[in-house]
Amino acid sequence: MSDPIRLPPTPSIAFEDKIVTPQRLAECCAGLRRPLVFTNGCFDIVHRGHVTLLAQARALGAALVVAVNSDDSVKRLGKGDDRPVNTLADRLAVIAAQESVSLVTWFDEDTPLQRILDCRPDILVKGGDWPVDKIVGHREVGDWGGRVVSLPFVHQTSTTALLEKIRRL
Repeated sequence: MSDPIRLPPTPSIAFEDKIVTPQRLAECCAGLRRPLVFTNGCFDIVHRGHVTLLAQARALGAALVVAVNSDDSVKRLGKGDDRPVNTLADRLAVIAAQESVSLVTWFDEDTPLQRILDCRPDILVKGGDWPVDKIVGHREVGDWGGRVVSLPFVHQTSTTALLEKIRRL
């Protein structure tokens, strides 16, 4: 009988290295190439609209930082008692695994303003359902010479619509 196959210990997965705590965000952003792009969202059930937005946002600069709402922050948004469907750890991992994303962090506050101030992006991005003057951080980014972009939707998808479809099935 032959010896069992011995596999090496599982190394850390490279994309997990992109996940940084809010406390380390400023330090980690200092090492990123500029222009630096920032966006945020719940990213509960990641769909084509999300990955398209992330790719488009990244194309605007040399690096992309994404801030994800904590579980409590999502609940306070009033998206439903059963939201988020995926835990913060799972949502962070899925976003970090996107090729377009340089760093991912989270925020527990109602808005990502503190994360924006921490990384001082050159470009602040949200999806087309956000007019520029309603994007949290637009004044601050403008004050330091950055720009704010509301990217038009390419794919009309939403997590809420997907969940409604699943429930109907």
